[in-house]
Amino acid sequence: MDGLEFEQFCAQLLRDNGFNHVEVTKGSGDFGIDILAEKMGVTFAIQCKCCQSKVGNSAIQEASSGRDYYNRMVGVVMTNNSFTPQAEETAERTKILLWDRSEIEKMIAFQGGKSRNLCKGKVPVILGEPV
Repeated sequence: MDGLEFEQFCAQLLRDNGFNHVEVTKGSGDFGIDILAEKMGVTFAIQCKCCQSKVGNSAIQEASSGRDYYNRMVGVVMTNNSFTPQAEETAERTKILLWDRSEIEKMIAFQGGKSRNLCKGKVPVILGEPV
């Protein structure tokens, strides 16, 4: 699954979990934010990272500046992998939420696994063991 497919997967997963006004941003010039969404009156700016290694500080910094640019209440980095200790520390200081593979698995379980169909057999690549 490439980055754009992962963004679409995450957007549908958010919809399936009760988020509304879910919008995938245009790609270039998006200030690091891939998805804009809302849930229960809270607005989110979400950066999606589909990668083979742990996500580092730069993703957290981009999510923080993107949250501010889009004037959203909450910034999130959502990944199929996990985060470096430095990224976790930066996220805590900048108040960015980190949704790693285990959070995505919880979202899939919560909504009955519907989003598994979006991957067309690619779920092990997204949610399997880190590659």
